[in-house]
Amino acid sequence: MQIVVTGGAGFLGSHLCDRLLSDGHSVVAVDNYITGRRSNIEHLFEHERFVFLKHDVSSHIHVDGDVDFVMHLASPASPIDFERFPIQILKVGALGTHNALGLAKAKNAGFFLASTSEVYGDPLVNPQPESYWGNVNPVGIRGVYDEAKRFAEAMTMAYYRIHQVDTRIVRIFNTYGPRMRANDGRSMPSFITQAIQGKPLAVFGEGQQTRSFCYYEDLIDGLVKLVHSGEHYPVNIGNSNEITILELAETIIRVCNSSSSIVYEPLPQDDPRLRRPDISRANRILQWEAKIPLEEGLKKTIEYFKAHEKVV
Repeated sequence: MQIVVTGGAGFLGSHLCDRLLSDGHSVVAVDNYITGRRSNIEHLFEHERFVFLKHDVSSHIHVDGDVDFVMHLASPASPIDFERFPIQILKVGALGTHNALGLAKAKNAGFFLASTSEVYGDPLVNPQPESYWGNVNPVGIRGVYDEAKRFAEAMTMAYYRIHQVDTRIVRIFNTYGPRMRANDGRSMPSFITQAIQGKPLAVFGEGQQTRSFCYYEDLIDGLVKLVHSGEHYPVNIGNSNEITILELAETIIRVCNSSSSIVYEPLPQDDPRLRRPDISRANRILQWEAKIPLEEGLKKTIEYFKAHEKVV
């Protein structure tokens, strides 16, 4: 297939480009480098089936030739981005999604939306099934991302119902691995960076909030399966193994063989207390589940950070 990937220079977008090319597809990656990085995709620039367009998808998207699928991953997605780029996040969730759907409609192509577990907000249900409508603070700092993705889902379903666009929606839970930004504010890269440098690991609150961490290879496999599934309604993709943030910090210190200690800082506004996917639908529809153990993924991610992120 000929596949357009918006956000193609980002952490997950670049890995998706790699996978699609390895599967024999042609890829047009679109990114404006607001949080994506050239270094994530420059190894693909000489690939005969790869094209890169530097472009902000909040403006009209033009792609020459046929397109079989538009995979919309563009959006800043880290806690520090919610304060740095709030308007851009809202625009890419609304205008960017509209433009990407318009491209899919014009090309008679399928459309894939990368949504997020953040649509569940600070959940009152654990684990979170796709049927849960969420507990989101629309005027909080995180609300720009949460509501942008909720709007994007609504628009995607509108194009499915009104224009018969062949849509997919994935709700991605916490994912980690090589090409994450060291300073993106998420617990995983922050802890790894601090542990490598022997600095104290800053845990928010008492560290009892939970997350479920999925290694990127498992996540990308789930995305590809969803593309081929024919399923139009949202599907959770994430690791169902739930751990506390304190446990994550302790594990990273041990795997890094670090001398770092742990310090505690106040909880950020609206920081979710729980986060664990109910992956029953992914099991049933896609025959998918995460397979890579946390420590195995951590070792690969730590190796990447030591080699690429200038944290030593």
